[in-house]
Amino acid sequence: MNTAARYFEYLNSKLREVMDQELPNIEKAARLIADSCMNGGRLYAFGSGHSHLIAEELYIRAGGLALVHAILPQELMLNQMATKSTMLERLEGFGPALIDLYHVEARDVLMVISNSGRNAVPVEMCLAAKAKGAKVIALTSMQHTSGCTSRHSSGKKICDIADVVLDNHAVKGDAGLWVEGLHTPIGPTSDAVGIAIAQAMISEAIDMMVKAGFEPPVFTSSNVDGGDEKNAALYEKYYGYWK
Repeated sequence: MNTAARYFEYLNSKLREVMDQELPNIEKAARLIADSCMNGGRLYAFGSGHSHLIAEELYIRAGGLALVHAILPQELMLNQMATKSTMLERLEGFGPALIDLYHVEARDVLMVISNSGRNAVPVEMCLAAKAKGAKVIALTSMQHTSGCTSRHSSGKKICDIADVVLDNHAVKGDAGLWVEGLHTPIGPTSDAVGIAIAQAMISEAIDMMVKAGFEPPVFTSSNVDGGDEKNAALYEKYYGYWK
């Protein structure tokens, strides 16, 4: 078996672990989102570094909720400078400002994605959202976060604060596939598995809303006929613009 096939087998094993062990928590997270949306709230999603890919995946997505708002500050992305987001994510004071800037309220849900769950900004965002009465979902690696200390002055990690914790089952350090002759592992899984968890959660939340008699606002692909027209009303209602 070549290494590409080995990676797919490794990734599939992580997805199987998640399906076998995380469905009850995915359902709990979906219930928080469904209840929030049916009561006029919305889901905010945040991740820095590579974790932002999962937050962005849920934002204005075909088949996804129009009630999702991704918190994606450029300072915490990787596209400006390789180590910038790593350094800034460890600074205290930034997280609460983001919660205020995005007007997170008690009726909302905040999803924070961080593989280690230890850095100041994601921890502070969880604390600040909880202080406002919002519910918090943490998507993290329990193996990693259990084997490290917090970098926030509270001593807490995101798993200590969240109402629901979703474990992506990534190994500590994320990469876990070994190649003979190389002394460091390759093949990270947190993004691929994290996206699957997040989309399963959203799918479950949408189904819950439909079963409750509530019509959830769902985007259609803009690349199918009629998609632009259908989405225009959603952009206007939930994001305040249409271009």
